[in-house]
Amino acid sequence: MASVKALTDLTLRDLWREVKDPATLWGDISRETTRAVKNLLENRMHDELADYLRAGRYVRLRSRRGHRNGSYYRRLTTTYGTIPDLEIPRSRDGRFRPSVVDRYQQRTAQVDTLIRAVFLGGVSTRQVGAILAPLLDDTISASTVSTVTKTLDRAVDAYHRRPLLDTSTYLFLDAVSLRVKTPDGTRRRLVLVAYGITTTGQRELLDYRLVRQEGQGTWEAFLTTLACRGLIGSRLQLITTDGQRGLHTALDLVYPHVPRQACWVYVLRNVAQQLRVRDRERCLHLARRIYQARDRATAERALQQWVRAWRRVAPKAVACLLRDWEALLAFYHAPARDWRRVRTTNAIERVFREIRRRTRPMTCFTNTASCERIVFAIASATNKRWEGR
Repeated sequence: MASVKALTDLTLRDLWREVKDPATLWGDISRETTRAVKNLLENRMHDELADYLRAGRYVRLRSRRGHRNGSYYRRLTTTYGTIPDLEIPRSRDGRFRPSVVDRYQQRTAQVDTLIRAVFLGGVSTRQVGAILAPLLDDTISASTVSTVTKTLDRAVDAYHRRPLLDTSTYLFLDAVSLRVKTPDGTRRRLVLVAYGITTTGQRELLDYRLVRQEGQGTWEAFLTTLACRGLIGSRLQLITTDGQRGLHTALDLVYPHVPRQACWVYVLRNVAQQLRVRDRERCLHLARRIYQARDRATAERALQQWVRAWRRVAPKAVACLLRDWEALLAFYHAPARDWRRVRTTNAIERVFREIRRRTRPMTCFTNTASCERIVFAIASATNKRWEGR
């Protein structure tokens, strides 16, 4: 006959043997947690009603402010699970408002935060509910997700309107293309992005703007907004771009006296398109020696040598590089420690890769507002990650 241990002698191993089905243990814990939360909220609301009436249940006092009027039930989704029948007491005068649950509230603030986080992680509105269903024990509809994420619109507007400090020494400008649904079908929209490096070396995504097409008008409006908000360019030493002509025309109007650096990655990519496949590796290897030179004079000599070597073999490739040769060497005016990061737009391209990664599962955005929210989330997360670096 097996001996029975005293309760005080039981170990954790002994208690674990009492669990008949370990596979369902966490489900049981979840249900018990939801039940405990339900009891906690209901007891809290009954106590608040007693304070409001200045009298407990079945207490007859002349000083009481009113009487109870039964209760009603509401479905409430929490991060601990869904409570299908939360009892909410009410007063006869109809003025009692419990602090734990607002009028018409069906989800806690933490659930809304979780929905926004999943959406900003790149999950489409139709898939958010399916992903969260096992955790919340409830189905979140696509319309609910859209309603919750619309609360980001105020934050997006504040981001576009916030004042900018005129502390940037380097400014990077580029654009990324995204697919957005419109009344006349799916169309590509461009996101203009401004990225700055301050006098202390702090990086920041200054702003972005969703536009129909990239040109002088859109860039001029975007840059003018930056200047009006505080980025007048008094400390700017260099502006790095991909060489888009409309952008340069806009820069002539907004920041006319700031030197410009042409992105070496874009230029060499265009040069490669003018080369025969068998010549590309050798030609581009020699071209890279130009920006790897120790000073501008050495870089100019390397450029002359490259031109002499390839003018007859690939005249179009040589013409492509010579078109912007002065802008390609503008980075030599900056301190040597900054040459590597200011001669290309690679810094802003890393942000674009993150935007593409987060938006790829969505295929396309249902409207421009949803596109704004995602880009804002990435910009905010990026700036927060860069703080103090």
